[in-house]
Amino acid sequence: MSRCFFLPRCLTVSATNPLLQSYDLPPFSAIRAEHVQPAIDQILADNRAAIAKILETQHQQPTWAGLVLAMDELNDRLGSAWSPVSHLNAVCNSPELREAYEACLPALSAYATELGQNRELFQAFEALASGPEAAGFEVAQKTIIEHSLRDFRLSGIDLPADQQKRYAEVQSKLSELGSRFSNQLLDATQAWTKHVTDEAALAGLTDSAKAQMAAAAKAKDLDGWLISLEFPSYFAVMTYAEDRALREEVYAAYCTRASDQGPHAGQNDNGPVMREILDLRQELAELLGFANYAELSLATKMAESSDQVLSFLRDLAKRSKPFAVQDLEQLKAYAAEQGCPDLQSWDSGFYGEKLREQRYSVAQEALRAYFPIDKVLSGLFAIVQRLYGIEIAELKGFDTWHPDVRLFEIKENGQHVGRFFFDLYARANKRGGAWMDGARDRRRTAAGELQNPVANLVCNFTPAVGGKPALLTHDEVTTLFHEFGHGLHHLLTRVEYSGVSGINGVAWDAVELPSQFMENWCWEPEGLALISGHYETGEPLPQDLLEKMLAAKNFQSGLMMVRQLEFSLFDFEMHTHHSDGRSALEVLECVRDEVSVMRPPPYNRFPNSFAHIFAGGYAAGYYSYKWAEVLSADAFSRFEEEGVLNAETGRAFREAILARGGSQEPMVLFVDFRGREPSIDALLRHCGLSEEAAA
Repeated sequence: MSRCFFLPRCLTVSATNPLLQSYDLPPFSAIRAEHVQPAIDQILADNRAAIAKILETQHQQPTWAGLVLAMDELNDRLGSAWSPVSHLNAVCNSPELREAYEACLPALSAYATELGQNRELFQAFEALASGPEAAGFEVAQKTIIEHSLRDFRLSGIDLPADQQKRYAEVQSKLSELGSRFSNQLLDATQAWTKHVTDEAALAGLTDSAKAQMAAAAKAKDLDGWLISLEFPSYFAVMTYAEDRALREEVYAAYCTRASDQGPHAGQNDNGPVMREILDLRQELAELLGFANYAELSLATKMAESSDQVLSFLRDLAKRSKPFAVQDLEQLKAYAAEQGCPDLQSWDSGFYGEKLREQRYSVAQEALRAYFPIDKVLSGLFAIVQRLYGIEIAELKGFDTWHPDVRLFEIKENGQHVGRFFFDLYARANKRGGAWMDGARDRRRTAAGELQNPVANLVCNFTPAVGGKPALLTHDEVTTLFHEFGHGLHHLLTRVEYSGVSGINGVAWDAVELPSQFMENWCWEPEGLALISGHYETGEPLPQDLLEKMLAAKNFQSGLMMVRQLEFSLFDFEMHTHHSDGRSALEVLECVRDEVSVMRPPPYNRFPNSFAHIFAGGYAAGYYSYKWAEVLSADAFSRFEEEGVLNAETGRAFREAILARGGSQEPMVLFVDFRGREPSIDALLRHCGLSEEAAA
């Protein structure tokens, strides 16, 4: 079984700490747990001393170079050390690394709060904003100053000393709790497996799924097959297992992870963690003068008010729910015909896939053979090359954190633009889900040199098994395009100020625009022709299969829409009305009363694994997916009008959206590209949830 290169503590350690050295790409294989805390402590001490000198030299009339660029240098050094550590903690988690990572969180939180509450630093930024140099600032520079002054206020710069102290305590505790939530979810996910020795119990599962389960069993020196709660394994059972009792068993284990219910009830329970997080977020909001955490969250977002967000979500729900009701009625009727008159949550995926096959004569598994990973990647790269005028090539022989990880370089007109790592497959000790994080920002250094960006792109696909290449479902292809869209946002920026280059400084409810935008090419015949080819013969996706797949695009889209709206409303309502005393589950049940059409069983503890809002950046912001989907659908409608591979339109999107990062408000950038503000109509049409689409 392949393993991460990250090694635990050992007796012999190099005297040179790799996290304290400058590097071109992170030295992943050299990083040890014992390097982490000494490096962070050293950098924080160095930074504090450097900030004191900056303030000493900049106290009369600060300059951009003396203040902003000097602070950028300090931030970059800290980020260069912490970024690979945080990344390894997510993709190669081990007890030693987890301990080292968590030991640094209080110091990092204290440092961030200390900066945000440094009155001399705040006054220096105020003086720079009103000084003689400001008249010549570019838009990006002005935005950085505005964001900096806003963030000082959101860090409690105006609070009395005792409240500033409490702010620091709350932020530190929230950092610790977010990490604990993530760790307990990972531990709970890995704690449950089911060993199967009778292949008949796996009836209905695809050969690829069984091969993956056999490989998992072999890795633990077991005969037969091992079902786990890693998503590829869970999804295979929910979608294909004919044994209803098996589906229910796996469903119950999955939806009760890290909770007071299920086979491991009370172990790694995130319930108390969630309650404490919500209490502290409410306290934090009130300290800063906001009625609730949702209002605090919106202070840095595109949406203007809680009412605007809730109205947006409820309008979408009102328009979508009739389609969801219709979807569910059809699914229940079909399941009843197949001998299942009481459709439950652990049945919907199974009968949904069978109904899709019956109605459209197309199955996800049949499509998998046409999406081998290398063909998908080459097609993806061909699409963005046509749209954005870039070239992408794989680089060999570079240090990574796992043998499966690949490194690629982007060039434009032969000039280096940036690099990105792909870590695509599920494995033990790796956080679930898919994400992009910036490993290095594009910026012009204080010495005048251009630092090019680096990104980490992470997914959890089924790895290659049985001598076949990794074969993706079309859903996985869509996920790959989504994360690559985030990567392009980070990598194709032309901004040279790190505070607003790439995804930095982008309002969180607009940051999903480039990612959801990229998904559209997974559904266009011109795009599919480039990303599909049978793994054995190379033959393109047959025309009849293509037509069936496109016809099935919006299958059960009503159910999928209300599911996302349930998550979004739950998140926002919970952070808006936390002070009313309701538990997370009680809020969720009220939201389900409003928008859901199919209720899960009472033991379902979905909130306990909702890492987006309890351990990620989406607290009171999960609505961002739907908010940005309106932007992405409307932006893509211009390509529908002018040609989905139209290079001129692609360049216009790159220059208006991708190149400008967070340098201006998202609505300004959108209008620059589209010529008007966005309309919800394109989203409803793309999802098949409009009268026009349903006709």
